[in-house]
Amino acid sequence: MMISQIRLSEYPAGRPAADFWQLTHDPLKEINTGDVMLRIDWISVDPGMSGWITDKRSYMPPVKPGEIMRAFGIGEVIESDSDTLAIGDAVTGFTGVCTHAVLPAKHLRKVDTSLAPAQLYLSALGMTGYTGYFGMTDIGRPEPNQTVVVSSAAGAVGSIASQIAKQLGARVVGIAGGPDKTSYLLNELGLDAAIDYRNEDITAALKIAAPNGIDVYFDNVGGEILDAALMQMNRHGRIVVCGGISQYSDWDQAQGPANYMQIVTHSLLMQGFTMRDYMARIPEALKVLLEGYNAGTLKFREHVVEGIECFPEAFDMLFAGRNQGKLLIKMS
Repeated sequence: MMISQIRLSEYPAGRPAADFWQLTHDPLKEINTGDVMLRIDWISVDPGMSGWITDKRSYMPPVKPGEIMRAFGIGEVIESDSDTLAIGDAVTGFTGVCTHAVLPAKHLRKVDTSLAPAQLYLSALGMTGYTGYFGMTDIGRPEPNQTVVVSSAAGAVGSIASQIAKQLGARVVGIAGGPDKTSYLLNELGLDAAIDYRNEDITAALKIAAPNGIDVYFDNVGGEILDAALMQMNRHGRIVVCGGISQYSDWDQAQGPANYMQIVTHSLLMQGFTMRDYMARIPEALKVLLEGYNAGTLKFREHVVEGIECFPEAFDMLFAGRNQGKLLIKMS
């Protein structure tokens, strides 16, 4: 069987151009003991991918030039030499950007597509949903009537984090780019205020939207927005560092917060995390998120592009902010 995959041609200096990716076609290798063969149906396109295509030290080894691009995917087992996964099972994990794959069964997680459509296990009911849930509940820990600010709040992680904070009784301010996204925050997610960072002065807008200061800041972007939030933090506030997409285009020149002394003067907690810290607790998050999905109280958007050949465009779309919600590739 011939399969298609996207490979990284070389490490980019900044945001990779289309020619940094190669669409290749190779025979699918045979399975060994403990392996399964997958037909991959959906691929997740995530901001964290930028950290996987640099040789800088990170939380997992980089994708090397010539290798298949790392990605979360979901698909169906079409051949099995495993005691734990059978033909027809739906599974998710690091599949790579490819149409089919042979992987160890122990590296995959079975999901129940009778409870929700398969692609939701890559969005609201998957790693992005879990990230928003644990970042807000474990590190942010908002209390009723406290003020929570979430950057990139219309994005896949930010939208879940915002809704979790609302459910915990907080007053939630979302930051997003453009009137369509801020309208979504107010009218669909029911946030208390929304700031359009493209058309408003962030510092001034935060003073209006959070007149009593900020107790929890859930950071997905870093840069100037983080600097502005630091100046508004209340004593003993918590800053959840989930990502820094404003810095992803040039890892060599990435900069930390200019107002970091606020961390000292206001006794702030600033903590980063990845889902690597929470893998053992996935069932906890899935239970809560699935309950919200079934009740219709968990809202989310998916932006779907079709075909593996669209990966370079989809990756660029993500960092240009052109996607509306969780960005997914439907493989066929």
